[in-house]
Amino acid sequence: MTEPQESLVSNKPPLTSLFLIFAVVFIGFVVVGPMVGMAIAMLVYDGDLLAEILNNSPGPNAFYPLMIVQGIASFIGLVMLPALYIRYTEQKLLAPFFRKENNLPVVVAIICLLGVSFIVAISPIMEWNMTFEFPESMKAFGDWAREQEDKFAELTKFLTHFESFGGFLVGLLVIAVIPAIGEEFVFRGLIQNELWRNSRNVHVAIWVSAILFSAIHMQFFGFVPRLLLGALFGYLYYWSGNLLIPMIAHFFNNGFSLTMIYLQGLGVSDIDMEQETSAPLSVVAVCAVAVFALLYFFKKQYSTRPETL
Repeated sequence: MTEPQESLVSNKPPLTSLFLIFAVVFIGFVVVGPMVGMAIAMLVYDGDLLAEILNNSPGPNAFYPLMIVQGIASFIGLVMLPALYIRYTEQKLLAPFFRKENNLPVVVAIICLLGVSFIVAISPIMEWNMTFEFPESMKAFGDWAREQEDKFAELTKFLTHFESFGGFLVGLLVIAVIPAIGEEFVFRGLIQNELWRNSRNVHVAIWVSAILFSAIHMQFFGFVPRLLLGALFGYLYYWSGNLLIPMIAHFFNNGFSLTMIYLQGLGVSDIDMEQETSAPLSVVAVCAVAVFALLYFFKKQYSTRPETL
């Protein structure tokens, strides 16, 4: 594979550009975003939200304040500051990351079918990763990783326990819409492009950016499935040349899970998105075939387009 004819991200050396991208995201997502979110959340919350977050023990009325903190941190760190950095520091336009889609309804249908099939197809890998046992020599790390995983699972359960349709819509915005836009812009639009420019191998760029995408979530027991998901998004972007496509796929993945959780809470659905067991192997096999067929069909939709991100 050849590298893009012109960098969409930066004219600086690729490694310098990557360092600056990570610095901008860190400042926005870890420092500025949470501080702004916390300041706003405290205006509507009487408890000690910071202590509750640090102790992983949110109060019964902390749902909306926590959504405010997470939403603002994600928006500032993954959307606003990176976009401002690219536009005004690198002097690059955002429009070239996107292309006009002539068959968007067809592409969206493929993405939805692909999303469901992919979740089922990798369910054995999800089960293996969730139940992974470290060797005795790594027991200390394994215990720490499991403790962190359990804490995150408790927080996730709290944030996805929707007591109203309004809460579900807020969750959809904070957990599905903003991450789909921000994470795809940063990891596929910026990091994948710059890794491609540095390595001159698109597959290296896709898989390394997928590893970074999975690692930043700090969840070892979901690392491999998330890595595969990141690679899927990377290839959808590479083949389509349109950052909107992995954004839609990312939104569908998160939004589908949230919707199933909400419907289960209402008693409408029996599907448990948090279960650790895989689908029956016959179903996994059918879905795996469907994934490859849908990917082939998707790639064919863009086979006449120039090879560029």
